[in-house]
Formats: sequence, C-alpha cells, structure tokens
Amino acid sequence: MTKKKSKPEEVTDEQILDPTAEDAPSFIKNHADEEEKVTEESKPEAKVEVNPTEQLQAQLDEMKDKYLRLSAEFDNYRKRSLKEKMDLTKYASEDVLKSILPVVDDFERAIMSLEISTDMDAIKQGLHLISNKFSDFLKTKGVSEIEAVGKELNTDLHEAITKIPVQEEDKKGKIVDVILKGYTLNDKVIRFSKVVIGE
Repeated sequence: MTKKKSKPEEVTDEQILDPTAEDAPSFIKNHADEEEKVTEESKPEAKVEVNPTEQLQAQLDEMKDKYLRLSAEFDNYRKRSLKEKMDLTKYASEDVLKSILPVVDDFERAIMSLEISTDMDAIKQGLHLISNKFSDFLKTKGVSEIEAVGKELNTDLHEAITKIPVQEEDKKGKIVDVILKGYTLNDKVIRFSKVVIGE
C-alpha cells in the first residue's frame, strides 16, 4: 500500500478576498474567525449612560442610611450609659453597707448583753471593741479623723464655734476643745471639725 501525499489546497484570489465563501479553504475560514474574535474583543465596551441625578440620589440614600444607623447606634449607647450611671449611683453604697453590717451586728449583740448581763466592765470592753472595729472600717474606706486639739485654727479643716479664755500662754489662739469631730475622705473634707479656740 502506498501512501498518497495530500496536495496542498489550491487557493484562488477570490477565496482569499472573501474568506466567508463556501468554497474557501478551511485554514482561511479559521483565520477569518479568529480575526473576528480579536476585533470583537478589542472593541471598547459601550459606555452606559449614568444619569447624574440618579447617581446623586443613590449617594444621598446611602448617606441617609449611614446617618440613621449611626444615630440609632449613638442613641443605644446613650441609653446604655444612662442605665449604667443610674445603676452605679443606685448601688454605689452597696460595698460600704456590706462592710458596715458586721459592726451593726456587734451593736445588736451589745444591746442584748446589756439586758441580760450585770458585768459592766465586760459591756464597756465590748463597746470599745465595737468602736475600734468601726474606726478600722472607716480607715479602710479612706476616712480619717481631722486632728484639732493643740493645733492652730485652719479654716480649710476647722470651724470655730466659740472662744474661751485660757490661762496658759501656749494655748492662746489655738484649738482647746472639739465639739464635733471632723473627717476627710481621701484628703477631701467631708465634715469640718467644730472647735473651741483659746484666748
């Protein structure tokens, strides 16, 4: 069996000029199809006309939506903060009250022992213990007593109620008695000492 060599297709000028013709060789038709694809791909896409009014309206709607969301978020934050503040003021004294309850219990026990006990020394000792316990409680909360007797009058800490004559020269112009003790809370005066000045 002998192989026949295939002859290359003969191409006429008319077939080259009109590659879509039915009698055009296949390689010319393929080449023409590829050129069509390239020209279609290279064509710029038709610009879609966007109405500026519609574009601005879309932007406005988007901004309104953002504003409403932000406004709602801020409103929720404000309500939450207000509730937290109310809870804080409502329950701020809870810690202090829990700490003072044992002292109240001690006072109740002391009152009960007054009714049944005849040993006054034991009752006095119990009351001193309660007083010391209460003083320690105040110190843990940052409350301290303002020292007054023997000091010069300091209007930032003391309130002079009256003056009394004194014999000793070193007591003149100084505090000789305290009518009502004063206290500070972390260096802030919460009650002025009511004092008597010697003259």
